[in-house]
Amino acid sequence: MDLANLVRDVPDFPVEGVLFKDITTLLRRPDAFREAVDALAARFADKRIDQVVAIESRGFVFGAPLAYKLGAGFVPVRKPGKLPAKTISREYSLEYGTNTLEMHVDAIDPGQRVLLVDDLLATGGSARAAVDLVERLGGVVVGAAFLIELEFLQGAKKLEGYDVFSLIRF
Repeated sequence: MDLANLVRDVPDFPVEGVLFKDITTLLRRPDAFREAVDALAARFADKRIDQVVAIESRGFVFGAPLAYKLGAGFVPVRKPGKLPAKTISREYSLEYGTNTLEMHVDAIDPGQRVLLVDDLLATGGSARAAVDLVERLGGVVVGAAFLIELEFLQGAKKLEGYDVFSLIRF
């Protein structure tokens, strides 16, 4: 199945000049959603993942089923003020501004093997911030999985040295 053809382009969202890759058109198809999750899980099945760390909010869509399929725990990385217990945070730059991500201080045990998951790799700012949070807690990032990568933004450069896998590349 050509998953790329199921992704809808939405111009000027969330700000003018950004071409947003809308995955809801892929997610609404059970066969496409299943294929995407299965392909991402297969890529990291032999990596002995302890925790899947997913970035808010569309990363949760793929992170939770991947954690289930890989027999791993699930750790949400969220925007400030969304997690109820003590957190660590990291600010980062993105295509159209800056943002901050947070993770619970007890989310990762030292030495745990972590798979980072998000729906989209663009400039790499949020992914790099999440990697930094995991490593501050002593986790070992063994891979980063994305449904989509916008290659022209070169976000993978911010993840050099890590096993980065993107199912769809634009």
